[in-house]
Amino acid sequence: MKYSLKQITVFDAVASLESVSAAARKLSMTQSAVSMSLGQLENLLGRPLFIRQGNRLTLSHWGNWLRPKARRLLQDAQHIELGLHEQHLISGRFRLCSSQTAAEHLIPELISRIDTDFPELRIDLMVENTENVIDGLLNYEFDLGIIEGRNDDSRLHQERWIDDHLVVFSSPHHPYAKYESASLSQLEQAKWVLREQGAGTRRIFEGAIHGIIEKLNVWKEYEQVSVLKSLVKNGQYISSLPYLDVEKEVANGELVILPTPQLNMQRHLSFIWRADSGENPLRDCIITEARRLSRNRLVKK
Repeated sequence: MKYSLKQITVFDAVASLESVSAAARKLSMTQSAVSMSLGQLENLLGRPLFIRQGNRLTLSHWGNWLRPKARRLLQDAQHIELGLHEQHLISGRFRLCSSQTAAEHLIPELISRIDTDFPELRIDLMVENTENVIDGLLNYEFDLGIIEGRNDDSRLHQERWIDDHLVVFSSPHHPYAKYESASLSQLEQAKWVLREQGAGTRRIFEGAIHGIIEKLNVWKEYEQVSVLKSLVKNGQYISSLPYLDVEKEVANGELVILPTPQLNMQRHLSFIWRADSGENPLRDCIITEARRLSRNRLVKK
């Protein structure tokens, strides 16, 4: 093996930051040292790994081919190091990527608990929709993901975490708010604002109406849950989100749930990770604490 882990680390940092200077700051190296290490790796592999566009570096075809393999190599190296120092098994940095609902309502308390009980464990949290969480795991960008609904990629292992359900909601002043339930014809005629394509919430909602409602009148799509809730509060729109996302506003009387007995919108939040990632004590620690958190929430309810 002619290349070194240091060269792979430099390559990964430059690929992440698209800048030699930024990578140098992150790695506490000089720019010349980073450039030299990157040049040596490209010479060893006999392929250009980046396309240079002024001060910005973007991955070439070969760089994109190497990136997930480099991530896997660095991940395995970290596991080896942890395994050789068992007294520090629950220490280090861990990359967690979560869909919005869990990130807003569950993850802050989880991180707070871990900060207290495992002060040497640092969680880097990213928030993406379900589709992007899956893609990031497949590209070795994250160590663990939390998604809404189901994953069908056999390269990823999935374990259910907590059950939840979607609701259809409106403002208290919407005409539908006075009815005991919303009929299918009313749902077809309503003005909808929904999560974007690729979001787990959208996927579950569309699965619930498939074969029941032929076509929805979708006016707008947004990634931000707060935008959807604000539009519904202040306009004649209706929407569908996880109950966890609207629980507070419903309790305050700002939003009302429209009963839709015809729609099955049960869902669950799940952990996913690469099936080939092997044992990881940090991952096991986070999942154990997350399950403890969900049990406590059920007891409180």
